[in-house]
Amino acid sequence: MDWRKEIEAAAARIGPHVLQTPVIVADPGLGLPVELKLEHLQHTGSFKVRGAFNTLLSQPVPAAGVVAASGGNHGAAVAHAARALGHRAQIFVPEIAGPAKIALIRETGANLTVVPGAYQNALEAAQAHERQTGAMQVHAYDAPATLAGQGTILREWEAQGLAADTVLIAVGGGGLIGGALGWLQGRRKVVAVEPELAPTLNRALVEGADAEVEVGGVAANALGARRIGRLCHGLAVEAGIVSVLVTDDAILSAQRLLWRRLRQFVEPAGATALAALVSGAYRPAPGERVAVLVCGANVAPDPLES
Repeated sequence: MDWRKEIEAAAARIGPHVLQTPVIVADPGLGLPVELKLEHLQHTGSFKVRGAFNTLLSQPVPAAGVVAASGGNHGAAVAHAARALGHRAQIFVPEIAGPAKIALIRETGANLTVVPGAYQNALEAAQAHERQTGAMQVHAYDAPATLAGQGTILREWEAQGLAADTVLIAVGGGGLIGGALGWLQGRRKVVAVEPELAPTLNRALVEGADAEVEVGGVAANALGARRIGRLCHGLAVEAGIVSVLVTDDAILSAQRLLWRRLRQFVEPAGATALAALVSGAYRPAPGERVAVLVCGANVAPDPLES
């Protein structure tokens, strides 16, 4: 697949519907400048709307509408895109999605079902709904339209003057980093960062695409896919990607640094890529210019909820 062509087409489709998110260069308390793409300031608080809009705009949507399974952010994105484009949406989330993300989805007016268990349980429920109703499944990460939509972030970032040699990106199911790899085509080093308690891609790079992991920890409701997407796995293997793991403590430290030093309030998943620098899981070489994609803002519980 010509990923750059697909991502260019996605950018043209979704341009009127998404925000160009800002980029800053700052030292978040590490003693070195870091270029940060603030994608957590996107609609619904995450990058996921890019893939959602690209999916809904690139193919006919049936009268039954769309259905999605999500740890929270993808569901909110699909619900937002469906409402903007006039489609019905049925969203399934696991209990671990948490109250803030569940409330965000409900605010869109989508039909929402909270499923006992984890993401895999929500996905099975969404697939059953698809079979029963004919609704269109909008996969959270393992679909070409999703990856192409997420790949528009790196296209946009380079147009904004991305100067880094190396880009650190958090990984859940692989849609975000897969899109980045599809756009960059080896022109920059990409580092995959995952929680130690959800090492989905890391394990698959050793054991193969079918490897499954148990998931948990502070970022599980966003980075809690048990199996990596096949599209991402293929792109990661082709790129010879660097994969590192970080502890929950490192993620929480990065989350605090983003708030205290830069006044950016993000969820644990949004701080996971930076955690690789905070913890030393990734150590830049002398003179290496590094960038971090900050990807999610939906903190649970909502700090301003009354």
